[in-house]
Amino acid sequence: MVNWFWFVLMAAGIIFAAISGEISPLNDAIFAAAKDAPLLIIELCGMICLWTGLMKIAEKSGLVQLLGRALSPLIRRLFPDIPPGHPAFPAIIMNVAANLLGIGNAATPFGLKAMEHLQALNGQKDRATPSMVTFLVLNTSCITLMPTLVISMRVSAGSLSPAAIVGPTILASTIGLCFALLFDRLIRVWYRRR
Repeated sequence: MVNWFWFVLMAAGIIFAAISGEISPLNDAIFAAAKDAPLLIIELCGMICLWTGLMKIAEKSGLVQLLGRALSPLIRRLFPDIPPGHPAFPAIIMNVAANLLGIGNAATPFGLKAMEHLQALNGQKDRATPSMVTFLVLNTSCITLMPTLVISMRVSAGSLSPAAIVGPTILASTIGLCFALLFDRLIRVWYRRR
């Protein structure tokens, strides 16, 4: 589905450039992007490796368990169907911690592990449980306190103030999370009444 979305965007750009007679700037942009892409990938890989390593250190040092204890009351309320002490909780907490730090690539393995544990609790393997849906909502709309990946992209693009997006990111992601969790609860109530 996402591939089709990108295909439509690229095709629309090419068609618009052809209709307006501006193919030359399009060609220049394509070749400039092809030249800059390897450097950007190397810079982003370095940033991802750094933050993934820091998350691993945080996990081994017990910082994640401390964060888990701090987040436990909130996670408990969001996921009342999960039994206490279940291995899904550490995976959910690591996913939330990685998303809070703005490193979605490091959050992905933890999200997959959490879904695997939640699927093990699922009685109907062909349907998502309410906890699975809530986790998906939490994962996709989590608050981002430090958008490290976007900041690193802004640094590599030569921004004079790469961290200027921190405040707006926190505000937008907080509003998005509140709305998403509220919508999740409303749909749950509606589904139970149906």
